[in-house]
Amino acid sequence: MGTQKTYPDLTETKVYSFSDVDESMTYSYAHYLNWLFDERVELIKGKIFKMSPAPSRVHQKISFSISLAIGNFLKKRSCEVYVAPFDVRFPKSSKADQDVFTVLQPDICVVCDLNKLDERGCIGAPDLVVEILSPGNNKKELLHKYQVYQEFGVREYWVVSQGDQSILIYTLDSEGKFRPSKIFTQGEEITSTVLPGFVLKLDDVFEGL
Repeated sequence: MGTQKTYPDLTETKVYSFSDVDESMTYSYAHYLNWLFDERVELIKGKIFKMSPAPSRVHQKISFSISLAIGNFLKKRSCEVYVAPFDVRFPKSSKADQDVFTVLQPDICVVCDLNKLDERGCIGAPDLVVEILSPGNNKKELLHKYQVYQEFGVREYWVVSQGDQSILIYTLDSEGKFRPSKIFTQGEEITSTVLPGFVLKLDDVFEGL
């Protein structure tokens, strides 16, 4: 069996150009903290995934509508909502920077265990994650991130499609597996098992798009 190719012991080395990063190697959050280039990246099991340079206007509008609705609902409640760019680290065991190999930036996330929050973001699974699909990122969103969110116990995962103007909700069952909802489209409302009493009208999310 071949050995895993890992980055040399350079976790304190600052990197200013994305071209200086070897995408074939395995990196930790300790490396990630020292990447000072402009490109936005995520880590999934130590591998680099380059994000879109900037979300589109439609993406931003959808994100604002959903996060505003959730934020208004959460007033005077213990959960908090955050929008990208916001680092969520997923530790397997140790929470030490050099031992964390998955770092994602969900479009929107809700964290109800406030002990998971620190000055750098969230460490551990949020309770609810929303990802808004953009052209070209569907495979990553639906495969790699789906696997991470399920493995680490995100209780609810919303996949928002710009093109179809729809939302699909995955809910974690008692066996730790995601169960999909029906596909919700305009004219319908969605609720959340994570946020009892919350109602989101899809017409409000996709209005004017």
